[in-house]
Amino acid sequence: MKRNNLTWVSEFVLTGLSSDRQTQAGFFVLFGAAYLLTVLGNGLIILLIALDARLHLPMYFFLCNLSVVDICYTSSGVPQMLAHFVLDKKTISFARCGTQLFFSLTLGGTEFLLLAAMAYDRYVAVCDPLRYVAAMGPGFCARLAAISWLVGLANAAVETAATVRLPTCGRHVLNHVACETLALVRLACVDTTLNQALIVASSVVVLLVPCGLVALSYAHIVATVLRIRSTGGRRKAFGTCASHLIVVSMSYGMALVTYMQPHSTASAEQDKVVVLFYAVVAPLLNPLIYSLRNKEMKAALGRVLMRSPLNQNIRMWEFPSWRSG
Repeated sequence: MKRNNLTWVSEFVLTGLSSDRQTQAGFFVLFGAAYLLTVLGNGLIILLIALDARLHLPMYFFLCNLSVVDICYTSSGVPQMLAHFVLDKKTISFARCGTQLFFSLTLGGTEFLLLAAMAYDRYVAVCDPLRYVAAMGPGFCARLAAISWLVGLANAAVETAATVRLPTCGRHVLNHVACETLALVRLACVDTTLNQALIVASSVVVLLVPCGLVALSYAHIVATVLRIRSTGGRRKAFGTCASHLIVVSMSYGMALVTYMQPHSTASAEQDKVVVLFYAVVAPLLNPLIYSLRNKEMKAALGRVLMRSPLNQNIRMWEFPSWRSG
């Protein structure tokens, strides 16, 4: 494929994590199990929030959106990664590469913005509890979620369009586990100054601005909590934010270290670690963090299990007198 004497390739070869067959087999088992647990864990969160009316609150509405993002994000790259662990030909077409890049950028940007929306929700709940119901109404929450998705889509469309137009002059070996912006930019054989500036601008929109809003929200939360005189009250206030703060620290911390450093110091191996973190580790940890540290989620699971037909049949078998009730 040639255009203006510059060559575009029709497919890329992904080097992956290792060329050793035994190591690849181990990675297949590890990442396959992680993918299965991620889909099941986040799917369970979505199911519980949908079935339990007590969880129809702003915090869980955003958590449901976050779980959808996690399932889609891990599904956009991990199945292909698993296939490449067992296939000899580790290639991806140009069209699939661009599609994968678009979805990963969309979902990554949306997640950062959703985390900022969740931080604002916690700010209102702790700092202005009397206005919480009025301030965080269903319509407002839906608009915040819609803005998060739309900004993520718009940012991904611009960055993907600017990245896939870069010619590689026939070079098609991508030193990565997936199609990722920095890896594709490194493969280009033309000046990429505009692309690097676009990456920085994109990071400001979907990373620095949301991160600043999160920091501002938690600064107000900490100041409010410190004014609470009782130890129990402080512990309860911090408890409502603990799970979200852990997820925020992991997500924003990794992204800031990666995308806000000088381009010349970034390495391909570091990029691989970042992609694996966001595609495998974070989606797996998020449901564990939110469920194990959240009493409402555990209580909702108990209520749903108690209402399940299987549980009702077991209880009727154990207590025959209920049948005539």
